[in-house]
Amino acid sequence: MSGSPADLAITVRDERFNRESTPSRWWAGDAFGTAWHNALSATFPRGEAFFIEAVKAHRDGADEKLSAEIRAFVKQEINHTREHIAFNRLAEDAGYDIAKIDKRVKEMLELTKGRPAIANLAVTMALEHYTAMMAHEFLANPQHFENADPEVRDMWRWHAVEEVEHKGVAYDTWLHATRDWSGWKAWKVRSLTMVLVTGRFFKNRWIDTIDLLEQDGITGWKARWGLFKYLTVSPGIVRKILPAWIAYFRPGFHPWNHDDRELIGKYEGEFADALMPAE
Repeated sequence: MSGSPADLAITVRDERFNRESTPSRWWAGDAFGTAWHNALSATFPRGEAFFIEAVKAHRDGADEKLSAEIRAFVKQEINHTREHIAFNRLAEDAGYDIAKIDKRVKEMLELTKGRPAIANLAVTMALEHYTAMMAHEFLANPQHFENADPEVRDMWRWHAVEEVEHKGVAYDTWLHATRDWSGWKAWKVRSLTMVLVTGRFFKNRWIDTIDLLEQDGITGWKARWGLFKYLTVSPGIVRKILPAWIAYFRPGFHPWNHDDRELIGKYEGEFADALMPAE
């Protein structure tokens, strides 16, 4: 079962970044953008492993199209994990305590053990919508990385391209896994899960980012106001993704209701040499 475009090709771009470079401590051009993205990146290695297992747990019985998309999704996420491990090492080399965030993510994921597999898929689907919303914004508005280190910026844009491309996989897997549910039950579970995920996502990323800012000596109201302004005013990622977040609660929603593949095409040529054919 798939609601993704019939002609969608999920292509693995086997790129590598940040192996030889030494970007400045504030690679994003300021403390707040650097701390926010460092906090996000610190969650990706364990988080994306969780996504992979949550989707793979429901692949049995999937049709040929969805099966191929799941395989490509897994390969893309494995590469994302590898590149964020390399990037997190740069942040550690710059003096940030990334291990502290990783430990907190590990402890949170421990709590999911023994939970029904469908619950993990619902969480994955919600978080994949977050990554797709932010990826769209990163690609559509260069302001987010206009002052960033070039190689770090390329890594985030590469990651964003693939998040847009596979944004429907977890959702289509959910449609397959809940095919015997009533429409009301499926809507209720995915909507309640998104509300819970949203609260935890922003609470934990706020804590992590404030912690990283403290490591730069930015504390108190200055840290809180600066981060709030970064997220809601300029460049304002949270404000700008709000309409797409609201759309998730619409009956009949699908990530590909908004076909933004032109953003993939816009950057595709830059990664042409690293392309691996989709299965």
